[in-house]
Amino acid sequence: MRKKITKEIEIEDLVTQLPPAVTYLMEKGIRCLVCGEPIWGTLENAAKEKGFSDSEINTFVEELNKLYIEKEKS
Repeated sequence: MRKKITKEIEIEDLVTQLPPAVTYLMEKGIRCLVCGEPIWGTLENAAKEKGFSDSEINTFVEELNKLYIEKEKS
């Protein structure tokens, strides 16, 4: 069963489930890897630390879910 990505997803789980998320988040200014290891915490926490609003975080979740669906199709 496919897991839906939420703002509560742990960064480590996100990176494992959806490797393209690393590039996506880096383009948004959110570093989710340090020395090849995922940072700790949730997607929401990482985004809030960078000053993103709840609305922007919800957009990230929607876009990451679209990436996830595309990954599942291929």
